[in-house]
Amino acid sequence: MVLVARPHASGLRAAQKAATHWAAGALPDVQLLGLVIVADAPGRLPRPLRELAALVSGGVPQTWQVPWIESWRLGDDVALESAPREVRRLIADLTALAPNLGPAAGTDR
Repeated sequence: MVLVARPHASGLRAAQKAATHWAAGALPDVQLLGLVIVADAPGRLPRPLRELAALVSGGVPQTWQVPWIESWRLGDDVALESAPREVRRLIADLTALAPNLGPAAGTDR
């Protein structure tokens, strides 16, 4: 499983709550690979949100940050070759962490 959150206060708190449940053993059948934080606006996060994101990241095995991609928001084609390096790294890392998961994996879980 991968947690995905927007980096606003409520999104990060929701991710923190889920990570806390996982860490407490409340989800024994769940293998948490990490947290993906998907930018909700262009630019750098304000300090309080950066600090909260760092705090939440400390409770998960790995964290990836996906930047704001205006063209994707507008519905442009998503091509891995032209994706930002953060997105390519996320895909490579997840492929290495869960090699038996195919494109449709997790849809029936």
